[in-house]
Amino acid sequence: MRILFALTIAIAAIATGSGAQAQNYPWCAHYDKGDGGMNCGFTSFQQCLTDLSGLGGFCEQNNTYIPPAAAPARRRALKRHSSS
Repeated sequence: MRILFALTIAIAAIATGSGAQAQNYPWCAHYDKGDGGMNCGFTSFQQCLTDLSGLGGFCEQNNTYIPPAAAPARRRALKRHSSS
């Protein structure tokens, strides 16, 4: 009975969980290994170059990168002065 309960909980957790989302980063490394391998998981050009160090290849901007939307600016409430 406990196994059935645990299995039911596990299935419910999988069914209601959010799906995995791909990461989107602004820099891609293209490796010079002859197989066309690339990795678009870098937040900076320098990070990409460091990964390629000793391996060969080049870095370029990810043309599918969409930066996260900026949070809307908060407006300050204006203080009203009484005229008395």
